[in-house]
Amino acid sequence: MSHRLFIAIRPPEPVIDAMIDVMDGIENARWQDEAQLHLTLRYVGEVDTPTANDIADALGRIRFAPFDLTYRGVGHFERSHWPSAVWAGVVPSPGLDTLAKKVERACVSAGCAPETRRFTPHVTLARLNRSSGPVGDWMARHGDFACAPVRVDHFTLYESTLSHSGSHYDPVVRFSLA
Repeated sequence: MSHRLFIAIRPPEPVIDAMIDVMDGIENARWQDEAQLHLTLRYVGEVDTPTANDIADALGRIRFAPFDLTYRGVGHFERSHWPSAVWAGVVPSPGLDTLAKKVERACVSAGCAPETRRFTPHVTLARLNRSSGPVGDWMARHGDFACAPVRVDHFTLYESTLSHSGSHYDPVVRFSLA
């Protein structure tokens, strides 16, 4: 059996509520469902059940102190010089960077290929395509997006299931930071 996995931090409800408040105003944007809002630490992709179990075991060995995280600002990613997504940003955090590195090491030790993309912490708010409206006005309106710092004391291994209506994310294992 195959599993499509990723490891993420789910923002707390007050942060999710603030994100939902800015999710409007770009024509033909595919806004994320509330249940899809997360900060990806590592995308794993398709793996078999034994590898999924190895990943969960390796993640369970991570030891790390809880840390504070601040969600602030908005931005967008481009693909072929065209906006492909808009996101809520994250203030740089040594705690988050260290956790992401530990998650990466755990995934590699479980047999995953090393991640080649630079870690860019964010929460995707909408996916865009060539029929989507411009993002400049939206970014100007919401550039001051900010939430009070929140405590991160856990992260989660998720399984993603693709369907005609989009992706559905199921938490598989929650790992507490100790």
